[in-house]
Amino acid sequence: MKMRLSALLCLILLPLSSTTLSAQVSESQSDKSFADEKIINDYESTRIAMRKYGKESAPATKDGSFRLTTYNIENLFDAHDDPSLTGRNDDADEAKPEHQLIATAMAIRAVNPDILCIEEVESEQALLEYRDTYLADMGYEHVISIDAGNDRGIENSVLSRFPITNAKNWPNKPLGGVHPEKYGNNKNWYAGEPIAFRRSPMMVDVAIPNADGNDSWTLTLFVMHHKSGFYNSYWREAEAKGTLELIQDVLKSDTDRAVVVLGDFNAQVTDESVQTYLRAGFVDIFANHEEDRQSITHESGRRIDLILANDAAIKQMDTEHAFVYGTAARPDGTSWRDLETFDGYASDHYPVSVDMKN
Repeated sequence: MKMRLSALLCLILLPLSSTTLSAQVSESQSDKSFADEKIINDYESTRIAMRKYGKESAPATKDGSFRLTTYNIENLFDAHDDPSLTGRNDDADEAKPEHQLIATAMAIRAVNPDILCIEEVESEQALLEYRDTYLADMGYEHVISIDAGNDRGIENSVLSRFPITNAKNWPNKPLGGVHPEKYGNNKNWYAGEPIAFRRSPMMVDVAIPNADGNDSWTLTLFVMHHKSGFYNSYWREAEAKGTLELIQDVLKSDTDRAVVVLGDFNAQVTDESVQTYLRAGFVDIFANHEEDRQSITHESGRRIDLILANDAAIKQMDTEHAFVYGTAARPDGTSWRDLETFDGYASDHYPVSVDMKN
């Protein structure tokens, strides 16, 4: 069900003067041609009132730096029916509602990333339509989105202000072993089948201009959306091991390459799938942050959207000021089954960002 803004806010919205509100809205949202100004102000009021996790505002990117962000945008399906998606995966009625499109765009504009890695995108066509409608003035000239081999039709994508020089993924790549008989106490739908990437990671090389304007260096990103589900930890662990093998292949030819693994891990840092990356030398950019509500990345109260960097990448990062940008969340004790969406709602995940030196 969708609750209207007025009905929801009459219970919880804190009063905001117009002066206070205008101060809260990021300067990067100053071009409001993507939506009516009143809608933007209303949605910003909702975001402030209903933010449970993450920071209330995004800091500006420092001179000589660029911003890298990961954001699970939650089901960015367009209004065009994809005939290849049928049955329980039919997308005919799955278009992301306009109020969510506006709210996610507001979050992206507030964070203002130079490289934006996005999870849960239907297709490059859907991404381009979204960019051209809601982010047209943001400078995202370089776009990549590749079919990840997922039967639900979602894939990983990148919007970038810097050139993308290479992109690759490995749909349905076998990872060794077979699925167990049980999913918890229930039968496993995939029992006995070979384990493969549920959604292939996407490797992207981005040409980062040096601060002095001369030449550039390559940043390699592995954009992830690991398998969800509490009892699918074995699957995530296999995906992590398979991804590390792909990363090692990259580093064989360039041992000094800066590599970042980022996205929706569907696991917390203490879980074995994430520990697999950390034991291989990757560093969680929030490792030295206090675990509090400002570091939570998902509406459930978990930190599952991560940015992990190897030594070459971490040296370029300002991890001290890495941040999660908070957007409106459902009230405590309310699930998506009780309140599917509401005006001002963007996604059940929040954008996670870190600045890097050019």
